[in-house]
Amino acid sequence: MGKLDNKVAIITGASQGMGASHAKLFIKEGAKVVITDVKEDKGTELAKELGDNAMFVKQDVTSEDDWKNVIDQTVKKFGKLDILVNNAGITFAKPISDLTVDDYMKIVKVNQVSVFLGMKYASAEMKKNGHGSIVNISSIAGLVGTPNSIGYTDSKYAVRGMTKAAALEFAPYGIRVNSVHPGAIDTPMVHQDNIGSAVDEFISAIPLKRIGNPEEVSKMVLFVASDDSSYSTGSEFVVDGGSTAQ
Repeated sequence: MGKLDNKVAIITGASQGMGASHAKLFIKEGAKVVITDVKEDKGTELAKELGDNAMFVKQDVTSEDDWKNVIDQTVKKFGKLDILVNNAGITFAKPISDLTVDDYMKIVKVNQVSVFLGMKYASAEMKKNGHGSIVNISSIAGLVGTPNSIGYTDSKYAVRGMTKAAALEFAPYGIRVNSVHPGAIDTPMVHQDNIGSAVDEFISAIPLKRIGNPEEVSKMVLFVASDDSSYSTGSEFVVDGGSTAQ
């Protein structure tokens, strides 16, 4: 038996990187998975690869209408919603002096507002079932400060706080809300041209002396999403090779 047998999950930003890894493991563990992303070609291809228990829905996670559509399509296809993984996120490295308001708000909308919208609409559906697990992907940048990343850092701190507030609000309905905090993980995000040197410097300081892989984060997300973590809510789960232990 799989850890997610008979569960239905939505995973945002799941056409590649960590999101795709989460989707693959969830399917392997028995879940039905709705993959969402703005990258339609990659998302459609991944859903096809994963088979009948996967579906792709194009989504701008900052759009309230898109969130309503994703929830509607999920319930129409699979009948219910048990798990939400708010995985979508963006970053770029700039000092505060060079960061425009547009840059800043773009990061906040994708990393923070999308999590609010996801929790708002997913929880409404989960309340009908009397249970649910929401996993918000934050970062170790939501635990410690990071230079030249103010938009990313404060949005990930916000996800951490939002998780705790929602956990208390949703607990009476049997809905758990937790955050996962990856460190440096080998995904397309860390290979962006504008942050490469900062990532290399960060990796050299990791106690385990290596970058993490997406599958290592996915195993933590699986634990948090599943009933194995049934007494955890409002908690922080760190996957960082010891970076925040220093």
